[in-house]
Amino acid sequence: MRCMLKLAGTLAAAVILAGAARAEPLTMFGAASLTDALTEAGRAYEAQGGTAIRFAFAATSTLARQIEAGAPAQLFAAANERWMDYLAERGLIVDGSLVDPIGNDLVLVAPADSPLAGMTLSRNTDLAGLLGPDGRLAVGDPDHVPAGIYAQAALQGLGLWERLEARMARADNVRSALALVARGEAPLGIVYATDAAIAPEVKVLARFPRDSHPPIRYPFALVRDWGGADAGDLRPARAFLAFLTGPAGLAIFERHGFRPD
Repeated sequence: MRCMLKLAGTLAAAVILAGAARAEPLTMFGAASLTDALTEAGRAYEAQGGTAIRFAFAATSTLARQIEAGAPAQLFAAANERWMDYLAERGLIVDGSLVDPIGNDLVLVAPADSPLAGMTLSRNTDLAGLLGPDGRLAVGDPDHVPAGIYAQAALQGLGLWERLEARMARADNVRSALALVARGEAPLGIVYATDAAIAPEVKVLARFPRDSHPPIRYPFALVRDWGGADAGDLRPARAFLAFLTGPAGLAIFERHGFRPD
C-alpha cells in the first residue's frame, strides 16, 4: 500500500465529523467500477452524520482530464495509478493524501446462457476461436481505460494479444464493456471481478493469473486547488477519505468484492 493514513488521522477525522456535517456537500469523482461500493459508502457516511457526498462516475481517464480542466472535485478515486500519477505530476493532488486502500481481479466473462464452460487461461487458450468467426471481445478501451489497459497487459502476458487486438469491442469504461456481454452483443469480455459479480446476465469463465498483469490497485486522493480551497476547507474531504480507508469503509468495499490492498 502506497501511503496508508495513520490511526491518529482517522481519530482526528472522527472528532471533526460533527462540524463536517454542516459543510457544503463534497464532490467525489470515482472510477466506474467503484459506483456501487462508493455509493453505499457515501450513504453510510451521511447516515452517521457526515457531510453529504455527490458522486460523478466515469472512466478514470475521463475524470482525470476533467480534473485537469478545472472540474470542482474535492476527492478522486481512480482505477489505476497511471492516471493518479498524471494528476500528481501536474500538481493537482494534495501532498500526503494519496492512499491505495483496495485492489481487484480481472476476469473473462460470457453471457449467462453461453454454452462455454469454466476454463483455465494460459498461452494455449484459443480465445480467438471461442469468439467465433465474427464475435468481438468486449473491453474497456486499452488506449485509456484502466480495465482495458490491464486487459491488454494480461493478454500480452499470456501471449494472446496479437490474435485478439483487431477483434476488440472497445468501450468507454468497464461498465460499458460489461453491458455489451450482458446484452449478448459480445460473446466474451474482460472486466473486473467486482463488476462481473453484480451482473446476473453474465458468468465468469476464468480469472486471469495475477502475475499476467500489473497489480490492480485503486488510488484515492484529495484534489488540490478546487475552487481555490485553503487547508481548512479540506478538512471535510479528509474526514470522508479517512472513513473510506478506515474499518467501516473497507468493510463496504470487501462486501462488494474488492481486496484490501
